Amino acid sequence: MNPSTSHQTIPSAPNSSIIWDDYDRQSLFQSWLKTAGSNHHLSDNTLRSASADASFRRYFRIDNSLGQSFIIMDAPPDKEDCKPFAHVADLMSQAGLLVPEVLNWDETHGFMLLTDLGAKTMMEVINPHLSDDLAEPNLDLYMLAVDTLVAWQLASKPAVLPTYDESLLRRELNLYPQWYLAKHKQITLTPSQQATLDHAFSLIVQRNLAVPNVYVHRDFMPRNLMVAMRDGKPTLGVLDFQDAVYGPITYDIASLMRDAFLSWEEPFVLDVTIRYWQKAVKVGLLGANSASGWGTDFGEFYRAVEWQALQRHLKILGIFARLTLRDGKPKYLADTPRFINYVRKTADRYRELGPFLKLIDEIEGIETATSYAFGKV
Repeated sequence: MNPSTSHQTIPSAPNSSIIWDDYDRQSLFQSWLKTAGSNHHLSDNTLRSASADASFRRYFRIDNSLGQSFIIMDAPPDKEDCKPFAHVADLMSQAGLLVPEVLNWDETHGFMLLTDLGAKTMMEVINPHLSDDLAEPNLDLYMLAVDTLVAWQLASKPAVLPTYDESLLRRELNLYPQWYLAKHKQITLTPSQQATLDHAFSLIVQRNLAVPNVYVHRDFMPRNLMVAMRDGKPTLGVLDFQDAVYGPITYDIASLMRDAFLSWEEPFVLDVTIRYWQKAVKVGLLGANSASGWGTDFGEFYRAVEWQALQRHLKILGIFARLTLRDGKPKYLADTPRFINYVRKTADRYRELGPFLKLIDEIEGIETATSYAFGKV
């Protein structure tokens, strides 16, 4: 994930006011909309907010004279680059995925007119209260997500998207000490603690660099998947893909099942991950002849997913702290306990991460019970 780009749907309200902090940008927008609106028969009095974004992008919804709705992206070019969005949208469309089509793009000023994939995210349709043995409706949605992910990965080619290399992995990991520890928790690590953190980071990077590479969405989770119909069948549209890279095949399935805003019990996580693995093996993404050899060993694949998820969770802790302290968006820090729990559970599974788990507990003020027993208990 890159949660800095995750979006949250807001109920649309016709004629609701759009607030502009910059009068010049408002004038540019109105001038662009006049041209784009004329070409697509848009009714400017239907303009309203469509979503709130953790980045500097904003999204509006607008209707045409036939009542069809469209999405407008407002992305100030000094803060957001729309080129990756257009590039990845084209790649995903070629791969058969349902993505917004770019109908009009003012590249100079950062305005886009897009097709509308609907107003319901997968997150809004999920029932998080269903137990594992009653979770079939949720499982159906997740299998649509798995099919979408496999189609995306099958289209992968090297040297088309930026590479998720060691430099990027480490840069993301360092958001944790830079923003979460130093600025949010106001903690200065001792030399011993720093050595523990550095060792853990090296292990995480090493494990993730050993994974076969495919196209990676980087924020593949229910809030970025739209429930839609295509050719009379339910499908999922994909949003917020502009940060896509070429990297570990484990990343997006980790994003999907270890969500930034929703947690599942491990049996459901395992169920969906196994089903993804089976499909990936069947189409050759993880075949016996692949670089990993994971086509015959789900256990090894699942361990790799956990190591990738660990990198992601530490990154997100840093990003959520940065959103609060730098960007004035404190709501994201409310989800940090979810990530601390993810990190602790993963670190507790692997002996080599024992010192790192102890460090996390020291930082979070978590006391773990220690008992000594002799003979049988």
